Amino acid sequence: MRRRSALGARRSAEATAVAGSREPTAESRPFSRLPACALATALLACAAPAARAPATEAIDAAATPAAPARATYANPVLDEDFPDPTVIRASDGLYYVYATQGERDGATVNIQVARSRDLVAWERLPDALPAKPAWASATQDFWAPHVSEHDGRYYLYYSAKPDAAVRDTTRGLCLAVATARRPEGPFTDVGRPLQCGPSFVNIDPMAFDDPRTGRRLLYWGSGFGPIRVRELAPDRVSFAAGSRAIDLVPVVPTTDSTEYQRLVEGAWVIHRPPYYFLFYSGDNCCGPRAHYAAMVARSHNATGPFVTMAQATGASSSVILARRGQWVAPGHNSVVQDARGDDWLVYHAVDARRPRARPSDEVNTRRVMLVDRIVWRDGWPRVEGDGPSTGPRPVPATR
Repeated sequence: MRRRSALGARRSAEATAVAGSREPTAESRPFSRLPACALATALLACAAPAARAPATEAIDAAATPAAPARATYANPVLDEDFPDPTVIRASDGLYYVYATQGERDGATVNIQVARSRDLVAWERLPDALPAKPAWASATQDFWAPHVSEHDGRYYLYYSAKPDAAVRDTTRGLCLAVATARRPEGPFTDVGRPLQCGPSFVNIDPMAFDDPRTGRRLLYWGSGFGPIRVRELAPDRVSFAAGSRAIDLVPVVPTTDSTEYQRLVEGAWVIHRPPYYFLFYSGDNCCGPRAHYAAMVARSHNATGPFVTMAQATGASSSVILARRGQWVAPGHNSVVQDARGDDWLVYHAVDARRPRARPSDEVNTRRVMLVDRIVWRDGWPRVEGDGPSTGPRPVPATR
């Protein structure tokens, strides 16, 4: 089962209900590049096919072969179903990328992971979460992970459907946390959900340490609600006492089917002084009615208020990445820096030439991984052509 397959019908129905119940409401880069290490806690990554090892066996990063010298690459960089990719650069010097559940060699993988030396050649690794948590042992919805590294420990934030939702359909997905000593895992759930709620409100977590205040923050959200943020406790596996969720980017209540912000999800935050940039995606990730793009907002504070690119510039939308050529429904991005300090957008899209993994699957459900360089224009991140690249492009810089 792929992400949202079980909730796809409900999501479409809720979209119609929500839209019908509300009325519509009315520089060159201004900052220096940060060194790559400054964003190590906000990055993830991985590498190209290798033999599967036992999930409990440590994987030697030194065994990852050096990518052959190349001047260019072409999308996709990982031509397999690998939705909602989130990338970090770990302390071992390699990039690791994590994705929503999938299949490999006929077996279900709860949390997919791969690694790379150059963001272009990727090596698939065993399941990062080989053992389901006890509270979600009978379900199979493990979505949109994010990993951060702190003091030699790795924290995997993800969403999962609790077993209680099988018996009570009013229950939805939960935010969850697992930990490991190595970036590839195996991760072990902490034993309880971080937060649960109705439908798919509690999805797409992204952890971020505010470099200005030192506060540990968690962003998340969808289910036709806003992107939210809340402070984490020092243990990073619970919310700070007395903290509360803050709404950041709302949905646009409209029946206009061309509006991408009818649903918002997939938050990713970076700090590029003097601004914090919040990337997000909407509105329908996949399936026959796939209509998806990446958007951006910015703020002087990590907890907002955020102003969308459209609000700040008067543009018709805040979209920085939308359908182009063969690439359908691109989005749910993460951001990572290369050795030169250039920013790269890592995201998924459907290849219209092969929109299914199996003949029996719905159309537009095979989401492969792409990478494109971010260019900064008038203080905003953009992707050249406002869509996924086709053909050769210069490779990210490596050490």
